[in-house]
Amino acid sequence: MNTRVCLVTGATSGIGKEIARGLSKMGATVVIVGRDREKCESTTREMAGGNASYLLADLSSQTSIRQMAGEFSEKHERLHVLVNNAGVFMGRRVETVDGIESTFAVNHLAPFLLTSLLVGALERGSPARVITTSSLAHKGAAMDFDDLQFEKRPYSGIKAYSQSKLANILFTSELAQRLRGATANCFHPGGVRTNLVQTGIYGALWSMASPFLASPEKGADTGVYLASSPDVKDVSGKYFVRRKETRPSDAAMDGEAARRLWKMSEELTR
Repeated sequence: MNTRVCLVTGATSGIGKEIARGLSKMGATVVIVGRDREKCESTTREMAGGNASYLLADLSSQTSIRQMAGEFSEKHERLHVLVNNAGVFMGRRVETVDGIESTFAVNHLAPFLLTSLLVGALERGSPARVITTSSLAHKGAAMDFDDLQFEKRPYSGIKAYSQSKLANILFTSELAQRLRGATANCFHPGGVRTNLVQTGIYGALWSMASPFLASPEKGADTGVYLASSPDVKDVSGKYFVRRKETRPSDAAMDGEAARRLWKMSEELTR
C-alpha cells in the first residue's frame, strides 16, 4: 500500500478510525475526513510515522462535501481507495441544511455524492477501490420510493437506518456497473462498540449492549481487507461479512431498485 492514497470518512472514531489506522500501518497515504478539527488532528497524530492528513467536512451538507472533494483534488491527483464509512442513527426525524432527512442524507446521499465527485481521481488511480460500510440491518428493509425521507409515514429511527443500509448495498451494486478502472464493494462490520447511537431509548439500549459487542478494530477488519487485499482485486458489486462474500437480502439484489435509487440520488444531489 506504499504508493496508495486512501480517503476514509468518519475516521476520527470507531470503525473508520481503525480502518484508517490499519491502512496507515500498511504504508498507505491516508486522508481522514471528520467534522471536528481537534479530533482530526488528534487522530492524525496517533498515526505518527505514517503519512496521514485530514480534511474537514460536515457530511450532512452537500456544500461541505463538494468543498472537501475539491480540496482533496487540489492536493491529490489520484485516489486509490475511497472508504465511505461515516454514518448516523437518528432517534427522531431531523432535516439537514439541504432539507433532506438526516439518516438518508448522511448514510446514503453523502457517499453517493462524494464518490461521484471523485470518480475522475479514482479512474486516474486505477486500479482503485470504493468500500462502503453497510450493515446486517438492511435485512427486512425495503426502499419506500414514495416516501424515502419519512415525510408521510411516522418516523422510525430503526426503519430509517435499515433503509439507508439497504441503500448502501444497492448503491454499491449499481456503482460497480458504472465504474471504470475501479471496483466497488460493501460490508457488514458486525455488532461493534461505537458511538453510533447516543441518545434516547436507543442510546440506552446500545450502552447496555456495548460490553457484549466487538471492538472497533475487529469491526474494521473486513473494511481493511477489502481496501487492501489482492484476493479481492477483481471482485466488485458484492457484500461481505467477516471477509466472506455473502448474499444480502432479496431487496438488496433488486437491479431495478438500484437503478431507480441512483436516478433519485442524482436528482437530490444536483
